[in-house]
Amino acid sequence: MSTPEEKIIKIYDGSRPVEEDLFERNWINQLAWSLVVVLCSIVVWFSIAIINAENQRHALITKQCADPVFKGEVDMRCLQVVSSRPHWWEHLWYGITHLKPAEK
Repeated sequence: MSTPEEKIIKIYDGSRPVEEDLFERNWINQLAWSLVVVLCSIVVWFSIAIINAENQRHALITKQCADPVFKGEVDMRCLQVVSSRPHWWEHLWYGITHLKPAEK
């Protein structure tokens, strides 16, 4: 081989993949994706908690679960199954945007 051909082969030899590392796992990448999954799960869990709490709070304020027998009391079974707004995202939006209670 001539010297110009050897120079070209040396230049392009580094661009070939290393076959020993071709199927090696990257543990940093797996850790990052695991953190993403855990954090997304926590966000979903907190969202469900906010939706449930805001649904019950709104039902109590609008007196949708007043006990018909004992005046001034709350029907706890009604409070567990009530849907005080038409959609769940309305509870989430109100719970996220209103961090302080309304002043009277």
